[in-house]
Amino acid sequence: MISGFATPQGTETFKQNSSVNSLNFNDFENLHLSNIGIGTYLGEPDTRTDELVKNAVKQSVLSGVNVIDTAINYRAQKAERSVGKAISELIEGGKISRDQIFVSSKNGYVTNDADIQEDFMQYVMRELGKPGIVKEGDITSGYHCMTTSFLSDQLDRSLKNLDLECLDLMYLHNSIEGQIKDVSKEQFLENLKSVFELYEQKRDEGKIKFYGMATWECFRVMNDNSQFLLLEDIVEMAKNVGGENHGFKFIQLPYNMNYDQALLGKNQLIQNKPVSILESAVTLGIGVFTSVPFMQGRLLSPGVMPDFNDLKPSLRALQFIRSSPGVLAPLVGQKLSEHVSENLEIMNIPPMSNEDFLQLVKKLTS
Repeated sequence: MISGFATPQGTETFKQNSSVNSLNFNDFENLHLSNIGIGTYLGEPDTRTDELVKNAVKQSVLSGVNVIDTAINYRAQKAERSVGKAISELIEGGKISRDQIFVSSKNGYVTNDADIQEDFMQYVMRELGKPGIVKEGDITSGYHCMTTSFLSDQLDRSLKNLDLECLDLMYLHNSIEGQIKDVSKEQFLENLKSVFELYEQKRDEGKIKFYGMATWECFRVMNDNSQFLLLEDIVEMAKNVGGENHGFKFIQLPYNMNYDQALLGKNQLIQNKPVSILESAVTLGIGVFTSVPFMQGRLLSPGVMPDFNDLKPSLRALQFIRSSPGVLAPLVGQKLSEHVSENLEIMNIPPMSNEDFLQLVKKLTS
């Protein structure tokens, strides 16, 4: 397995060696992270897609992207394996070193293994049930599980799939979204504290550097929604568990020119003052990665997005997101080489200044 993790010196070297505009890196937790990341969500669980994803990751990294995102349930574990092969080939070819890239994955959803031809439930019973990793009642109706025995097992599987000794970031995946239909809010928060305790232990063991929450609804909905979570409370929980040097440093949520709640919704509180989740994250020292930048292509149709900066639709979408104060990087799901090339044209130009971005938002919302 490949040892190491992203470091300040390694990511600085990546930034210096890349041919992209130097403003296209954000400094966070002393790491230099590209303001575009590659995501690996969609695709069939077949060998053709394995090759496409592997090559897309390699092309992205060689084009100046050092943020790579995946999840154990993406393509039933095959996405992680494709990422792992890409990283191995890049390192073996002398193109990068492990300390130059930031790799994140997600655990929480129960998945099968697409490389094993077996019924889903038979696989779950054989791999998780019989060994006692999960027991009756652990898995919710949404096929989600956040017991510490399950998440510990899944982390080890993710590391094996990726061929890495250490992950830079492990997210708990859609936790309240996958639990709240079957578990009370109070019980959920107790369980979440146990997960944070587990992840602090895994940091001590050297298996992860940071942990976070990859979400869909909880940081965008209003506080009367059962899925709502206050980021200030979650950070306080992490401090209670891990002290001031706790590892809860990142969240992920949907954000684009249609899903604009992260920017415009004042659903969070900082010392009782209403703020957006992006404002809250900046104040609390939490890095934000964003998903669905193109809404799986729907935003790229003619006339859907407003014109600005004389950019093609895909670049407009990315420019808006990555220029938003508080966003580290949108995660772009891209597999075809021509799509990678087109999307990463954005790395040749800098993001908008805060002043230009705020003027654009004012224009779009007036």
